[in-house]
Amino acid sequence: MRIISGKFKGKPVSFLKSKITRPLKDTVKENIFNVISHSNLIDINLNNANVLDIYSGVGSFGLECISRGSAKITFVEKDKDALEVLKKNITSISSLDNANIIAEDIFEFISKKITLKFDIIFLDPPFMDFKFHEIIKLIHSKKIYKKQHIIIIHRETNTKENFDDNLNTIVIKKYGRSKIIFGKFLL
Repeated sequence: MRIISGKFKGKPVSFLKSKITRPLKDTVKENIFNVISHSNLIDINLNNANVLDIYSGVGSFGLECISRGSAKITFVEKDKDALEVLKKNITSISSLDNANIIAEDIFEFISKKITLKFDIIFLDPPFMDFKFHEIIKLIHSKKIYKKQHIIIIHRETNTKENFDDNLNTIVIKKYGRSKIIFGKFLL
C-alpha cells in the first residue's frame, strides 16, 4: 500500500493483517479519487476540504486526502491495533497538524456535539457490519456536513443497500469485491 498522488506520492502506508480490518486497495482508492476529481456529478474540491474518515483503520483514505491538500482529516477508529498503525502512518508523513484521531466507538463520537462541518465523509465499515446505516442516519440528523458535500461508502459488491431516504445515491462503482457508493444527504 502507498500514497498514490500529491505531496506524499509514493510514500508507503503500513497496514494491519487482521480479520477485523482490511486495507483499501490502491486501485480502488485511486478510482475513488478519480471520481471525486473528475466526475461532473460531484462538486467537491479536495484542496482545503474537511474530511471525516469513519472506520478509518490504518488511515489509507485520510492519508491520501492529506497528500492531496485537504485541510483537516478526522480519523475515527476504536481498534487499538489499527490505532497504533494509524498513528505511525500519520507520523511518517509528518502531518499531525492535519490529523485529528478519535480513538472511540463511532456511535459515541457521532452522538457528541460536533461543531466542524465536513466536505467529505468516508465510511469503510467491515463488510459484515450493517450498523453503519444507523451511523448514516445519525450523521444526517446531526447535519455535520456542508451544503456541498459527498458521502462515500465502501461495501462488498454483492450487498444490497437501503438508505431509508437519508441519502441520494449519485453513482455506484464496482471494482472486484469492492463497491463504492457516492451520495449526498437529502437536505
